Amino acid sequence: MKVTAAVVNGEKRDFELEEIELDAPKDNEVLIKLVATGVCHTDVAGQDGLTTPMPVVLGHEGAGIVEQVGAAVSSVKPGDKVILSFSYCGKCRNCLEGHPGMCEKFNDLNFAGPNFDGTHRMHKDRHDLSLFFGQSSFATYTVVDEHNIVKVPDDADVDLAYLGPLGCGLQTGSGSVLNYLKPEPGATIAIFGMGPVGLSAVMGAKIAEASRILVFDLNDQRLAMAKELGATDVFNGKDIDVETTVKELIPGGIDYSLDTTGNRERVRDQKRHPHSPPGRNLCFDRDRRRHPNQRHERPAGRIQEARRGR
Repeated sequence: MKVTAAVVNGEKRDFELEEIELDAPKDNEVLIKLVATGVCHTDVAGQDGLTTPMPVVLGHEGAGIVEQVGAAVSSVKPGDKVILSFSYCGKCRNCLEGHPGMCEKFNDLNFAGPNFDGTHRMHKDRHDLSLFFGQSSFATYTVVDEHNIVKVPDDADVDLAYLGPLGCGLQTGSGSVLNYLKPEPGATIAIFGMGPVGLSAVMGAKIAEASRILVFDLNDQRLAMAKELGATDVFNGKDIDVETTVKELIPGGIDYSLDTTGNRERVRDQKRHPHSPPGRNLCFDRDRRRHPNQRHERPAGRIQEARRGR
């Protein structure tokens, strides 16, 4: 079928709206009519040629409606509302132990370009277009593997346009707090950077019933939003010394800290901040891109650093 997509035809080139050919879904795949998509920093990295072979259709925070399902698909049906997220094999040790984000084939399935079976569904002038994060949501329609889909409950009265970022930025921030750091009720946490990931982490800390949620950013509007979402203390990093502030507020040391800026200097500073004896910190490194040839290590307990690829 003919669809419209925002295609990047070379490194650092502009997006071009083009009519492309989209193949029908195979047995394990689903045809999605995109309703909305978020835009993430990793899409910019893809546009710069840092992640995926060109030409490519980027986009990885899609939300839409199921149009057609393959013969082996059982989790959704035509008409269902869905959110799209990253792709994973579902068979490796990490996937089977509940860590699909650490799938041993994560890079191949999300950045190498082909679909699950090694072929392509998107084409332009008889040339294959690379798939991105298993979804390529900068298009009017896309074909994805069933693993990429999260069904929206039938009784959920919510606009799909708001749900796309759940597939990347929101799950990254809140999941880092709820699934990795796992603060106990009453714990204290410091969060650096109030972009979508940091703000989502604030919501996760609120859900976890942290007693003090300290947040730091350089933008007062973002800090105001963090306060609305549950932060107990907000600080503009331009106006204070962070280490001194943390020591004054929590003399015994912070229990958990999370850096979402990816700024290496900020990360080094964070490691010097006073933590309580069992304290943990989690950092996102925006400079360490996933690459199809890069190995994935198994998760080992509480991780100290997370590669920001989604």
